[in-house]
Amino acid sequence: MTVSYSLEVANARFGGFSKLLFRWRGSIYRLLYKEFLVFCALYAFVSVFYRYTLTSRQRDLFERIALYCDHFTNTNFIPVSFVLGFYVTLAFNRWWGQYTSFPLPDNLMMVVSGNVHGRDERGRLLRRTLMRYAHLSSVLILRSISTRVRKRFPSLEHIVDAGFMTAKDVEKLESLNSDFNKYWMPLTWFSNLAAEAREEGRVRNDVALKLLMEELNKYRAKCSLLFHYDWISIPLVYTQVVTVAVYSFFAFCLIGRQFLNPMKGYKDHKIDLYVPVFTLLQFFFYVGWLKVAELIINPFGEDDDDFETNQLIDRNFQVSMLAVDDMYQNLPPTVRDKHWAAAGSPAPYSQTAGPGARTPAFMGSTYDMRIQFKEGLNHSRVLWMPGQNLTGLRLSLL
Repeated sequence: MTVSYSLEVANARFGGFSKLLFRWRGSIYRLLYKEFLVFCALYAFVSVFYRYTLTSRQRDLFERIALYCDHFTNTNFIPVSFVLGFYVTLAFNRWWGQYTSFPLPDNLMMVVSGNVHGRDERGRLLRRTLMRYAHLSSVLILRSISTRVRKRFPSLEHIVDAGFMTAKDVEKLESLNSDFNKYWMPLTWFSNLAAEAREEGRVRNDVALKLLMEELNKYRAKCSLLFHYDWISIPLVYTQVVTVAVYSFFAFCLIGRQFLNPMKGYKDHKIDLYVPVFTLLQFFFYVGWLKVAELIINPFGEDDDDFETNQLIDRNFQVSMLAVDDMYQNLPPTVRDKHWAAAGSPAPYSQTAGPGARTPAFMGSTYDMRIQFKEGLNHSRVLWMPGQNLTGLRLSLL
């Protein structure tokens, strides 16, 4: 389930973000702890090997190698920050694009409810079938890209059992010979059924039919975009470059960041410690950054912060059917509102809102600006047209 902490950060206060550091589910600790433990174990192994296993001559050779590795890990020889920062930015933009491409039926169901008429069984059947076709298309595309939805609907029969399609729909879908994904077929059924409703007079004019087709095409475009996001990934070579850069950097750190014998007077080796605190922090930041990119590069998996695709399917189906069926011409009575006799009166605030809840209306940043006039000049209004001389154009105030 997606981890939400919006309420905890609604107000900026002392220690607001610090409280989030103690969460486990969806945290960087859960994502990173295995790699962190492996790095600590390897560092401890190299440290013990250097201190207690090598001979004096071998220690001298190891120390020269360590100084050599440390020289390159402390310079920009491996541009970890650059390649990693650009990669995470690219992955985040892709993640946000996939979220905004999710097909939501809200616009389409409003158009269907307002333009496909008939309170009889035929009218109800048309509206429900149109929305079922639209929803079926999103189920088919999500089943193709989301592991959660694929596990929920491993076959078309499971979709039939869930009520999103019928056995006849399956026959029609499978009867069409195509080597490509057929998620678009239910949308074609939608357009044909809308044209049939127009011929029956359920859609009363061509403008309404045009509006239906426009919203259908927007819905289809989002389904298509999700499919292409899944098909066209960030180039593999870039992912490989970033991964090799990060892990090779810390592979050299295993040797280069060892604490050498301070008695030998090596530069920057004045003390001897067993725990490389700042190297571990660097590992936490850089590899954690890489794990963030790994988390968001495909949000249709089963990680803590991946999209709740099954919940979205349930919500979209229920809401769309309610909009075109139960709520069709089911209006509350039209009555005078509370402010009928006092137009423009402000809406009241509850006591829980607090005494300072109502603030003065914003009139513009220069509304309260004070302008000082030069002494000896009348407060006059100057009228001027481009190209005219300002001399003699001062007029008295009206």
